[in-house]
Amino acid sequence: MSRMLGTVSMGVRAPIIRQGDNLAEIITGSILSAIKEDGLTPRDRDIVAMTESIVARAQGNYCTVENIAADVRAKFGGETVGVIFPILSRNRFSICLRGIAKGCKKVVLMLSYPSDEVGNHLIDWDMMDANNVDPYKDVLSEEKYRQLFGYVKHPFTGVDYVEYYKTLIEACGAEAEIIFANDPRAILNYTKNVLNCDIHTRARTKRLLKAAGAERVYGMDDIMTAPIDGSGYNERYGLLGSNKSTEDTIKLFPRECQDLVEDIQKRLLDATGKCMEVMVYGDGAFKDPVGKIWELADPVVSPAYTAGLEGTPNELKLKYLADNDFANLSGEALRDAIKDKILQKDGSSLVGNMAAQGTTPRRLTDLIGSLCDLTSGSGDKGTPIIYIQGYFDNYTTD
Repeated sequence: MSRMLGTVSMGVRAPIIRQGDNLAEIITGSILSAIKEDGLTPRDRDIVAMTESIVARAQGNYCTVENIAADVRAKFGGETVGVIFPILSRNRFSICLRGIAKGCKKVVLMLSYPSDEVGNHLIDWDMMDANNVDPYKDVLSEEKYRQLFGYVKHPFTGVDYVEYYKTLIEACGAEAEIIFANDPRAILNYTKNVLNCDIHTRARTKRLLKAAGAERVYGMDDIMTAPIDGSGYNERYGLLGSNKSTEDTIKLFPRECQDLVEDIQKRLLDATGKCMEVMVYGDGAFKDPVGKIWELADPVVSPAYTAGLEGTPNELKLKYLADNDFANLSGEALRDAIKDKILQKDGSSLVGNMAAQGTTPRRLTDLIGSLCDLTSGSGDKGTPIIYIQGYFDNYTTD
């Protein structure tokens, strides 16, 4: 084989993006500079990706605590609201909670347990078992929670989220009551007005609440779906996918950006003669084995991508071929036999084929978005653009 490297994922540095910046021009220029500076050879089906954060920043897609409060007040009438299943995050939820609290008189905050939707734990499983607590049916008051489990701090942030969220609500002038339950219908014993904050189970939660007699039900995806006093908004996802910007503002998930990825694809084609794929990515979709945090707090991994990234991998498992079909071969003969098997693929689905078992059955955008998220990091690397080469190569590619 003439080329040893397969997939290579590279973080590309970029200027700090501000509202109104021409992102297509900046992304294209950054990629072309990286290619030139590092002597890279652009190829068809290279992938260029950018974080959702810089897209939203360029769009100026921000809103304030007061904007959120106005929308919550308009939808719920300013009275008691049950706020259920929020994730435990200063970055993701604290500003949203402040806005919600400012928009009503009382918040009944219902936390899922033993962990939130993305894996932040409030309760240790062993302690829960030792106290004969059944997470499928038991509803705990704050007093009962403290009696059984004490004051639990998050292992990474050192924050007691029960106390933190209660303090935020009260500081905004609302009364706070905290309960713990996993059946969304439990909140209806406290109020018929419910704001469900779960991300990937939100449609089911709304359905269950409405069927059980809730009067007003909205999700995070229903708040800030239109501008308020000139604010940003997201017509599809509302507050989902938002991040803390300042102590009083959040950056929302980017609005429609399909035109952006297609514009960048065209600019790169004009400049290099190569048809590259382009995508916007948010949180990857992976789980930390130690902290048990499931990373996907955004509503989708990729809100926009070019057509060549549609679909799922259609690959053969090389170790299966080596251990089964060609178990009697080795060396060059084994290599040639596997290459020939790969070349026989005709584009039809390999689902159900034993030689494909163990390959990753996930969408390309979810897999690539996870790779991008891990490459760019979330701190001070300064690489909000990712350039990937060789992702669509296989063992036969020279």
